[in-house]
Amino acid sequence: MSNRIETAENCDSEFESDWISVASAKDHINQSIAPLTDVIKLPLRDCLGQVLAQSIISPIDVPGHTNSAMDGYALKGEDLPQDSVKTLKIIGKAMAGLPFTGQCNTGECIRIMTGAIMPDGADSVVMQEQTELLDETRVKIGTGHRQGQNVRYAGEDIAAGEAIFKVGRRITPADLGVIASFGFAEISVFRKVRVAFFSTGDELRSVGENLSEGQIYDSNRYTLFGMLSQLDVEILDMGVVQDDPDAVRAAFEQASGMADVVITSGGVSVGEADYIKPTLRAMGSINFWKIAMKPGRPLTYGQLGKAHFFGLPGNPVAVMVTFLQFVKPALQRLSGSEQVKSLRLNAVCLDNICKRPGRTEYQRGVYKQLDNGSLAVELTGRQGSGILSSMSEANCLIVLNDDQGGVNSGDNVLIEPLN
Repeated sequence: MSNRIETAENCDSEFESDWISVASAKDHINQSIAPLTDVIKLPLRDCLGQVLAQSIISPIDVPGHTNSAMDGYALKGEDLPQDSVKTLKIIGKAMAGLPFTGQCNTGECIRIMTGAIMPDGADSVVMQEQTELLDETRVKIGTGHRQGQNVRYAGEDIAAGEAIFKVGRRITPADLGVIASFGFAEISVFRKVRVAFFSTGDELRSVGENLSEGQIYDSNRYTLFGMLSQLDVEILDMGVVQDDPDAVRAAFEQASGMADVVITSGGVSVGEADYIKPTLRAMGSINFWKIAMKPGRPLTYGQLGKAHFFGLPGNPVAVMVTFLQFVKPALQRLSGSEQVKSLRLNAVCLDNICKRPGRTEYQRGVYKQLDNGSLAVELTGRQGSGILSSMSEANCLIVLNDDQGGVNSGDNVLIEPLN
């Protein structure tokens, strides 16, 4: 008989049957969240990273005219030499924005610049590097050319009436250029998701303050701020809230009144000073708080008024892992953007990893590409959930699924790059 005393479930407990799996937790969150529907119209320059609330349909052909892809000479394809050098008469010049207005006839050519409209009668361009200019009115052209070369046709990139981007696309720098090519000065996007977050703990101090015995600096708010900043959301940093039920309640009321999502770190376990869960239960609802994973088991997900609530653990690594696995996908869905699964790759593990089946584990690793093109990964070192430097050193998470046991050096594992 074991002499172990355990009066309540805790973060060192064996896997319990009522803990939900990572996959079930993700599915539950996904089904609980409906994308925002608030639409705003913004100047095009302000739309980078925003989510489209309208389909983008081209009103014009791009390019708008058949034009030259090279500096050179425009001519009829039938005039391209087949067996010997040919001399053509230069009858004019076509510039971008200043087209040649005449007709190109047999035995003639027009000096043309990149982007200039193709003259009537011409269907091919010989680049200037493949010609010999005799004088202002004559040019020699050799063999080795084909009809239609170096020409960009109207609508070749995008045809008028073509649907280019769908609702839900997150706008990239290239997208800005494409939309600008249609002449749109502003477009409709969904408003940004508003996220309020704070840390809890009497021991926490903000950077710049002096530490007393037993106090630590609050690092979680900085990692959360960094991760949120990469997601194009509206960030509301509420600082540190002390371990006091009235203070937690007041923070909840303020956060839920102005945010779509409320995130806390710390205070979600079973300690005497952990007030997050009981306050959430009194003011809102708890959907779940026990996940079969490591690190990050005591993750709380629920509702706080109209806001979605995520109570992350207090340990720094657990904060980052649970954010990446649960909060980030939830924010992407809430924003209305297209859902993109995290990239996962196969790699050879260079370390032994102890693990028991029944939970999903995320180890911090560094992967690299070997000479044969395959990937290899090794642990960053100690994997404790309080060792934040292990996340700073890592470029991936090693994902060990719930039905998986230990890993031996040389085994294949799944990795999830962090960038």
